[in-house]
Amino acid sequence: MKTVDLSFENLSQIPEMPIEKLKQFVSTPEELVEKLLEHELGKFSDILIDIDHDSMNAIDALLKISIRISERFFEIFPSVSPQLKLRYPIPYQTQFQKRLSFVSEKIRINLREGIEQQLYRSDLSTELIARLYISRLIDIHNPELFPLATFSFEVLFNQMFESLIRSIATSEGLSYFEQRKKFYSL
Repeated sequence: MKTVDLSFENLSQIPEMPIEKLKQFVSTPEELVEKLLEHELGKFSDILIDIDHDSMNAIDALLKISIRISERFFEIFPSVSPQLKLRYPIPYQTQFQKRLSFVSEKIRINLREGIEQQLYRSDLSTELIARLYISRLIDIHNPELFPLATFSFEVLFNQMFESLIRSIATSEGLSYFEQRKKFYSL
């Protein structure tokens, strides 16, 4: 796989790229990658901003979030991420950990709310479920396990989401999910 080269020397070959102006904001290619990945994390958190969690239950909130992630996947996880990981591993790993922490915290909050609302089982370990969710999320981004030519992100993500709900829901939560799944066309 050819890696993305964000060196100033390489970027200066692009006529529309004002390198001197860019250098006013970042001093190294690594810093540029950090800024790009911070922007990516911002796009990821934007998905959650306008979802009114107070007006819906945990299953509806998780459905809405999952649909948004599925719809905006390529805005959130650009195709260059694997290349950035190879060429700029330190800034990539730092931002990747921030993303995982962010998602993990949101999942734990949703799990606690769902348990409180009696839509999720009360015997769940929110920490364990959040970690399992994160590991699945990492796995579905592995092109060796799930080649894009064979499995679309939308299909993988929807299957992962449905498996999660089915594994954590109470019978009441599962009935509710079945009704809402038709509404959301998951």
